[in-house]
Amino acid sequence: MAKRIIIPARYGSTRLPAKLLIPIAGKSILQHTYERALECGFDSVLIATDDERIAALAEGINAPYCMTDIEHTTGTDRCAEAMALKGYADDDIIINLQGDEPLIPVANVLEVALNLEAHPEVEVATLCEELIEKGDIFNPNYVKVVFNQENHALYFSRAPIPWARDAFPGEMSEELFFYRHIGLYAYRGRFLRAYPKLHQNPLERLEKLEQLRVLWHGYKIHVDIAPENNPPGVDTASSLQEVKLLIERGISFKRS
Repeated sequence: MAKRIIIPARYGSTRLPAKLLIPIAGKSILQHTYERALECGFDSVLIATDDERIAALAEGINAPYCMTDIEHTTGTDRCAEAMALKGYADDDIIINLQGDEPLIPVANVLEVALNLEAHPEVEVATLCEELIEKGDIFNPNYVKVVFNQENHALYFSRAPIPWARDAFPGEMSEELFFYRHIGLYAYRGRFLRAYPKLHQNPLERLEKLEQLRVLWHGYKIHVDIAPENNPPGVDTASSLQEVKLLIERGISFKRS
């Protein structure tokens, strides 16, 4: 069983065009992410892109890459094509590490792979972290997740779930608990091979969340608390400035 990282690296971005090529501290965002991936010590790291400009960047840093369909709408779709192109095995563990996560803690990547390996009843593993601030709980850009006693995901939503009937819209209390989903996935190779055949569904289209396709079709997703605080990815101009500042300061994100 090999452990492999695929970095889906799409050139187009509605909110921040060509963001993966933006330099921070002398390296592109994609290079920072690629170097984080190498630190995990897995069997392989591959960049899966749809654009020759990103391919040229990969060549410039001696990073393995493959060209994938420009029409892919999710990182999982791109990872699935890359896996097929490379002929990875059905029992391989494939990590989907988004290219705009230059500060992703290595410990979190190792943890999500370990969780999938340790739970043979699931096909996908992911991570979450606790949400404390009420503004974050009601922020639709923070995807919330609820899971059962076996840490199997029940649902993901942009809405605040679970809905605290007796608390909202009042004050928060210590009895309330909310978890933000971290978009880091580990898949079994056999699942990733089957994924392109799974059709979209009404929940996925409504919430704009690809992980709901997994649940809709009856697959289990293991969810665990991230061992280290997960820093922001680069989604907007404001998050770019935040990430730039953190990289330049060499900030650590170990959980206290």
